[in-house]
Amino acid sequence: MLDRLDRRILQILQEDATMPVAEIGRRVGLSTTPCWRRIQKMEEEGVITGRVVLLDPEKVNAKVTAFVAVTTTEHSAEWLKRFADVIRDFPEVVEFYRMAGQVDYLLRVVVPDIDSYDSFYKRLIARIEVGDISTTFAMEQIKYTTALPLNYLPEKETR
Repeated sequence: MLDRLDRRILQILQEDATMPVAEIGRRVGLSTTPCWRRIQKMEEEGVITGRVVLLDPEKVNAKVTAFVAVTTTEHSAEWLKRFADVIRDFPEVVEFYRMAGQVDYLLRVVVPDIDSYDSFYKRLIARIEVGDISTTFAMEQIKYTTALPLNYLPEKETR
């Protein structure tokens, strides 16, 4: 369980993972060493799974986002493993979900343009058979964040 200081540290790190530990500590009311220990403990416990740099899609020529809904008649564990292995080979796929409902799998694909998406599509269907693929293209990104909501964490007393 995480206390309110841990939650505040996580919120700060989600906003800027490059912030020095001393500054994080100052913002939450801790000295550097106890703040660093809390961060280390959350890394060891798997709460913090990594730290990344976010890129501007326009500047790295990945400005088209496609949401690809895949349905299949094949539902075996072996097929899912094979499909997941195929998808891992495509760097254009930045998110991949197994779904409940009418769609079996949902992919978020980023590419420079529609021609690049068409190339991705052709390479995908050449590698694995699927029942149906339906693609929708994002016209505008209205909200995007990598920060997870922390208000659902159970509260515990400050350590």
